Amino acid sequence: MEEKIVEVIRHMTQFLNETQQNELKSVLTIVFSGCEIVDERKELRIVNKSWRDDLNAYLASKELEGKSYNTIKRYNYELVRLLSYLNQAVNDITASSISEYLRMYKYIRKVSNQTLCNVRAVYSSFFCWLRDRGKIAKNPMSMVEHVKVEKRVKTPFSDQERALLRRHCTCLRDVALMEFLYSTAVRVSELVSLNREDIRFTTKDLVVFGKGAKERIVYLNETANMYLKEYLESRTDNNPALFVGLKAPHKRLSKNGVEYIIRKTGKLAGVENAHPHRFRRTSITNAINRGMPFQEAMLMAGHEKADTTKLYCVTDQESLRIHHKKYLCA
Repeated sequence: MEEKIVEVIRHMTQFLNETQQNELKSVLTIVFSGCEIVDERKELRIVNKSWRDDLNAYLASKELEGKSYNTIKRYNYELVRLLSYLNQAVNDITASSISEYLRMYKYIRKVSNQTLCNVRAVYSSFFCWLRDRGKIAKNPMSMVEHVKVEKRVKTPFSDQERALLRRHCTCLRDVALMEFLYSTAVRVSELVSLNREDIRFTTKDLVVFGKGAKERIVYLNETANMYLKEYLESRTDNNPALFVGLKAPHKRLSKNGVEYIIRKTGKLAGVENAHPHRFRRTSITNAINRGMPFQEAMLMAGHEKADTTKLYCVTDQESLRIHHKKYLCA
C-alpha cells in the first residue's frame, strides 16, 4: 500500500507543491490504513445495507419524540456517512472502528472538537437506541473516547454594543427585529415562523412554538413594542409574515436572511461576532443578573434543563462585586 501511495504522490508532483504533497500523503495513509491491494479479477466488494431499516426506525422514533425536521435531517446525514463507510451490520460494529472513523473525520474535514463532540453524540444516541431495543448486545459507544471540548465564555452584547447596533440599523425593520430578539429571547427558527397576527399588542405578548413542538409565551418590553408597531404600520405588503424583505415581493425573512442583517449591521457598528443567537444569550444573561428568578428565566428561554440555561448566563462582574460586598462584608 505504501508503494502505491508513493506512486500517486509521484504522479501529482507537477500539480502540487511540497506542502500539498505531504498533506495528500497523510490523507491517503489514513484513508487506506488497514487496506491491502488485491488483484482486479477478485470478487467485488459487497455493500452491506442491513442497517437501513434500523436507521429508518430510529429516525421515526426521534420524529415521534418531537425532534425538529432539521435535527432528524442532521441525524440521518451523520449516521448514513458512518454506516456506509463501516459497511457492516450493526451487530458487527466495534468501538475501535468508530474511533478510527472519528479520527479520520476530524483530520480530513478539519472540524473543531465541539463539532466532533456533536457528531459523537449522534452516534451515541443511535447505538443506545439499538441496545435498548435488543438489536445489539452491547453499545460500542461506551468504549469510544469522549471528545474534550474547550469551554469558552460566550459573552453577551453589552448595553453599549446594543446601542451601537441600533444606531447603525439602515431601516426601521432592522431596529424592530433586534429589539424583538432581545425582548423575547426567541430562537431564529422561532422568529422566522411568526406571523403578524401572532402579536397581541394589548397584552404585549405572543405564543411561540419552540423545539419539540412545545409552546411558550414571550413578552415585548416597551421599546420592542413601540418599534414593532411602527414597523408593521409602515408596511404596504400583504405578506402575513412578521418580518419580510424590503424589496418586492417582500418574502418572509429566512434564517439566513436574519443572520445576514445582524452580521451586516455588526460590521457597520464595529461590533464583533454579531449574530442573532447572541441576542438570546444577552436577554437570558441580563434577566438573571438583574434579578429574574432562575426558574422564570428557564421558562422564558424554553429550556427543560437548568444546565442548558446556565450555559447561556454569564455572570456580570459588577453585580458579583456588589453582592460580594453585601453578603461577605466581614
